[in-house]
Amino acid sequence: MTNESKYVGVIGCGIWGKNIVRNFYSLNALNTVCDLDDETLRKIREDYPGTNTTKDFNEIINNKSIKAVCVITPSHTHFNLVKLALEHGKHVYVEKPISIKADEALKLKELADEKGLILMVGHLLLYHPAVNRLKMLIEEGVLGNIKYVQSDRLNINYFKNDRSVMWDLAPHDVSMTSYVIGSEPEKVIAATGASTEGNNIFDITHITIKYKNGVIAQISDSWIHPQKYVKLMVRGDKASAVLDDTLPEHKLIVFDNSKPGQQNIEIPDYIEIEPLKLECQHFLHCIETGKTPRSDGENGYITVKALEDAEKIMFGAQRDKLDDVDYALSRAKKH
Repeated sequence: MTNESKYVGVIGCGIWGKNIVRNFYSLNALNTVCDLDDETLRKIREDYPGTNTTKDFNEIINNKSIKAVCVITPSHTHFNLVKLALEHGKHVYVEKPISIKADEALKLKELADEKGLILMVGHLLLYHPAVNRLKMLIEEGVLGNIKYVQSDRLNINYFKNDRSVMWDLAPHDVSMTSYVIGSEPEKVIAATGASTEGNNIFDITHITIKYKNGVIAQISDSWIHPQKYVKLMVRGDKASAVLDDTLPEHKLIVFDNSKPGQQNIEIPDYIEIEPLKLECQHFLHCIETGKTPRSDGENGYITVKALEDAEKIMFGAQRDKLDDVDYALSRAKKH
């Protein structure tokens, strides 16, 4: 790429934002990074020579050489930042979820469509090689008719600065399930959650979703699990597949349902490439070709709608109190 092709600006350089910066720099597309922390910006200039830095979001919005903006900030800030970027004619990649309110997500999708801009949501697992291999197996009929999905995403998080663990982690589970089974959520059947600190920020959630093709999905997420546990199980009427993303290799295994014991029938091969690199490449490709992103605004809206419905079940009439929670602006950068 030429210097004129360095057209990506990144807003937010916390723990995950640093990964976004690294990938777009390696793709020779990074122009400017915006963050509020002076030390973070100093390190960016040191690690990524030639990269511009700023503490003012408006410098990115008003820079005509920047065609695309990545919003990697806490979820409750996404709507206003993405809306402003789209209004200024920028293509947008926004970290999941696209918003914490379904009506806002829909407005962003409609605004991007109206302006003919790319709006892509960071549903990372849609770009995971093992997830895509699993989707192929399902489409090939290896598992038979899909009956049930279970997705568990458990880890420790001391900061807990999102609206709840559901909004932090479950966008991965909902979007990934929709993607691999080729169906959208129809109804949230049940949703429960709990706070181990006795406040309105749930650090454990469990939701049950019925998909339009009849598949039932159980999704559990946790911020308080001392051991990282990330597993997806898809059960068909012929075979079941288990994807364990904590394993260094052989993440995906298929089991024969008709045989007793844990007898796998296949350990599918796939090319190991960093999912985030593939996701960033996809964003650039969509900008350059006009192709609709795999995780577009519609995909983002559908995911948020399911999570919003789940939250309404969890909190009932108390849900409005969540709007009063004083969220941290960003994750602690020293960790």
